[in-house]
Amino acid sequence: MTLPITPSQTVGPFLAICLPWADGPFVVPEGTPGAIMITGRVIDVAGAPVPDALVETWQADERSGFDHPDDPRGPARPATTGPATTGPATAGPATTRPATARPATTRPATTRPATTRPATTGFRGFGRCPTDAAGEYRIVTLRPGPLPCPAGGTEAPHLDVSVFARGLLDRVVTRIYFPDETEANAADPVLSAIAEPARRQTLVAGAVPGGPPGTFRFDIKLRGERETVFFDV
Repeated sequence: MTLPITPSQTVGPFLAICLPWADGPFVVPEGTPGAIMITGRVIDVAGAPVPDALVETWQADERSGFDHPDDPRGPARPATTGPATTGPATAGPATTRPATARPATTRPATTRPATTRPATTGFRGFGRCPTDAAGEYRIVTLRPGPLPCPAGGTEAPHLDVSVFARGLLDRVVTRIYFPDETEANAADPVLSAIAEPARRQTLVAGAVPGGPPGTFRFDIKLRGERETVFFDV
């Protein structure tokens, strides 16, 4: 007897207790000099908001250093204490960085770009924000510096992003680039590997019209027309 194939199903929903925490969206404390804010909305194939997604970010600091001991170029900044340096026990940003980062294991040991600016205290590199009923999220962080590529060249300033949501068998992984880094974006090997300009543009945040300086908008479309580019990692 031949039985029909069992229909595929999504994993979850999961118990979300302790996944979001109060300062999760704040990669640096609000009001930090030089802080920027990235807002956006997670939407599905029909353009409807996804109200229970989880958006995670991982990035270098403004001096191109990662807040992780595996960075071969040395620590990004002096050690800090307090809840801002680690998330809740379930998040594990301090011990298991998101898979999108891989700053230390794939990049050669290089010298961080010279700067006279002091390191910003309170920066932890990792952010996590649940979407609200309108599918909106918000991350307060620093603009990252450029990064060396394993094969040579330089990656433009960007954030690595993971999205968890209903209907997904696994997280999806993307990046956020900045609209005013035109020259750096043009030379970025990851962006350059995307042949279609319209597809590349889905990875570039937009400036918020009439918004304060340092405010950007990055909507994430999970499927359909103008779907955000996601990476196979």
